[in-house]
Amino acid sequence: QVQLVESGGGLVQPGGSLRLSCAASGSIFSLRTMAWYRQAPGKQREVVAAISSGGSTDYADSVAGRFTISRDNAKNTMYLQMNSLKPEDTAVYYCNVGVRPLRFRPTEYFDWGQGTQVTVSS
Repeated sequence: QVQLVESGGGLVQPGGSLRLSCAASGSIFSLRTMAWYRQAPGKQREVVAAISSGGSTDYADSVAGRFTISRDNAKNTMYLQMNSLKPEDTAVYYCNVGVRPLRFRPTEYFDWGQGTQVTVSS
């Protein structure tokens, strides 16, 4: 089973930037479309961005133009560069299997990691 470990979150002021990382165990990572998700307090988990094994990407409308998803298959690692952060980006961010386009959902997921907290506040 693949294990996922998210890191890189923190407290940042509006307009600031953060770079999240997702480290995955197991070579199957490189074969799968992966995605970043987030869950704000009292809200359902939502998909933020997805990237195919070959590097094609999709973004939710709320983050398009501000966030960039990328991956390094040799390192079994995925990234989310977040710029121009807004208070509404505050959430716990998770990585897991994804599907493109984003309106679809995976039929199964890897076990969820602990996530990484992103707080955007002045």
